[in-house]
Amino acid sequence: MFGHDRKRKGAGATFAAFAVSAALVLTGCSGGGSGDGGEGGGEGGGDAAITFLPKNLGNPYFDTSNAGGAEAVEEFGGTFSEVGPTEASPTSQVSFIQTAAQQGVGALVVSANDPEAICDALNEARDAGVKVVTFDSDTNPECRDVFINQATAEGIATTQVELIAEQIGGEGQIAILSASANATNQNAWIELMEEELAANHPDIELVETVYGDDDDQTSFDRTAALLQTYPDLKGIISPTTVGIAAAARYLSTSEYQGQVALTGLGTPNQMREYIEDGTVTAFALWNPADLGYLAAYAAQALIAGDITGEEGDTFEAGRLGEYEVGEDGTVLLGDPFVFDADNIDEFDF
Repeated sequence: MFGHDRKRKGAGATFAAFAVSAALVLTGCSGGGSGDGGEGGGEGGGDAAITFLPKNLGNPYFDTSNAGGAEAVEEFGGTFSEVGPTEASPTSQVSFIQTAAQQGVGALVVSANDPEAICDALNEARDAGVKVVTFDSDTNPECRDVFINQATAEGIATTQVELIAEQIGGEGQIAILSASANATNQNAWIELMEEELAANHPDIELVETVYGDDDDQTSFDRTAALLQTYPDLKGIISPTTVGIAAAARYLSTSEYQGQVALTGLGTPNQMREYIEDGTVTAFALWNPADLGYLAAYAAQALIAGDITGEEGDTFEAGRLGEYEVGEDGTVLLGDPFVFDADNIDEFDF
């Protein structure tokens, strides 16, 4: 469904723009600062003060997505803020949600560490007039207005399974190195990967799923433990940017380099050296800068009253064009993209 050839065809005009936009974001596009937020005066009226709350700060993936949000907020004349915990635990985001509500921000853009643990805080914020957009990892639908989904869960799961199947010759033992055990998106992808393996790859055995909690050292240690526990392991899928980079770092200096395949979701700048040294053949992702950019425009559309989150609502998202709200208030960014030695140098994020 998501083969290499199909994805590489997009590395021309479409993904040249993708790379340029990401590079611009990472060189400092910003719509405000990390202050307490204020009146934004966004087009369409209302308070366009938008606060981004990632799973945790210091995560390269969220650094990129938040930069995309800042770019969008600057375009429509709002005020951008970024807050968050240092660790991605289920309840660590609650105090930041409460503070943002007290400050009267126009919208919160949140990647949830847990689908339920922050719901009460989010609904209290909504009762206070704050619009809530989730992105990357959703809450329960009743706790937010819109969810910006990076790609369909089915597409993400299928892509990763197809990549590992190709890399290990369609048979053998594999493991999954995930983020936190409560991460909504990770769990949805893992369940679908299990279904895909059972339905279409009967000769591949998933021996264990382990959790690195989106922490580099923990993920590194979990990789080492997997390889010690399963001497016949042929591959690892890590559907988290922190996990795949940590696993690649371990493999790159071990006896398993070139022997145990690794794929999953990563950013080009994190994974480039591991593609170049042969530790990793191919991995997938979407443009996290575009994900944050789209989330910010959805927040602005909610603030302005252009959408309510109902299915069929449409809004303009700057350079990304028009988007439509789907079932359960979900907006889909697009399909995942496969990065490998042939195309990785075209991207900078």
